[in-house]
Amino acid sequence: MAPILRHTHTCKSHAVPLHGSLGRDTPEPEDVSRSPFQRDRGRIIQTQAFRRLQGKTQVFVTGKNDHYRTRLTHTLEVACISRDLARTLGLNEDLSECIALAHDLGHPPFGHTGEEALSEWMKQFGSHFEHNEQSLRIVTILESHSPHHKGLNLNQEILQGLQKHSLSHHKRSLEAALVDLSDEIAYNAHDCEDALEQKIFTLDALLRVPLAKQAHEHRLSRKTSLRGAMIDLLVRDLCAASSAHVLTFSPSMRHALQELRSFLWTNMCLHPAIRKPADEGKNLVIALCDRLYKNPSSKIQMLARSLQSSTHEAVKDYVAGMTDTFAKQYFKKM
Repeated sequence: MAPILRHTHTCKSHAVPLHGSLGRDTPEPEDVSRSPFQRDRGRIIQTQAFRRLQGKTQVFVTGKNDHYRTRLTHTLEVACISRDLARTLGLNEDLSECIALAHDLGHPPFGHTGEEALSEWMKQFGSHFEHNEQSLRIVTILESHSPHHKGLNLNQEILQGLQKHSLSHHKRSLEAALVDLSDEIAYNAHDCEDALEQKIFTLDALLRVPLAKQAHEHRLSRKTSLRGAMIDLLVRDLCAASSAHVLTFSPSMRHALQELRSFLWTNMCLHPAIRKPADEGKNLVIALCDRLYKNPSSKIQMLARSLQSSTHEAVKDYVAGMTDTFAKQYFKKM
């Protein structure tokens, strides 16, 4: 297997310059000790939205086991992989880390079913909900860094990096593409680990999937965990398959990942231990939105006024920001 170092700085010529930012919506004085993106990293981490990620479901419902991934631990793993890969490929490490830290800020409670619930509820108003768009809304409108400007006033490269579906492929930086791939690496590896710990399926069943079997063999040779071995395989493949201006997995690895996701969907996502609490969470989110819309609380009214938005937008923003526990407790009190 080729060493990763062989691919060092593959993309350096297409990296976003460390100090060459496109700037902020509201200009600010330069910091003599930190780059623009290092300053933004602190702003993202210090938001309430970032802290609330610790109480939001990744796949397994929070509170059932202290070792399951939450949105926060997943975010930190993505940031770690993104930064390491950026260093290897010669991309902007600080920018990659910032995009990774902010990419899931907009996720609602109860994982992807919570997102489905909000999207379904918003359809009646001719709108929708998408967590990437909500992440952008959080850093540009909902969170505040200073009374002198809206949002966090982050650098444009970070805002562009969060526009996963609304910005053309050619306008997004390689750092943004790197975070998308790091996200894929992280969740494929840790979903297997969490599911095995929960006994959703057996190791023997998982090893019937070619990528998992390859990772298991790699694990034995490197004396590491299955998760670590899978991450290593994916990182090595990405580094070898990418060019100076395109980040990608090899065709064979892409096929192997599709096989793994198919297995995880059938054997994990549809498992009663996952599906039942997920469906309960989805129903709770819709019920919460209905009640808050029909009888807006003072919080909703104040939010709508301050944002100059409609009631349904304020309800969406409020519910999307809830943790799993807060959503359950709030619903019980209604």
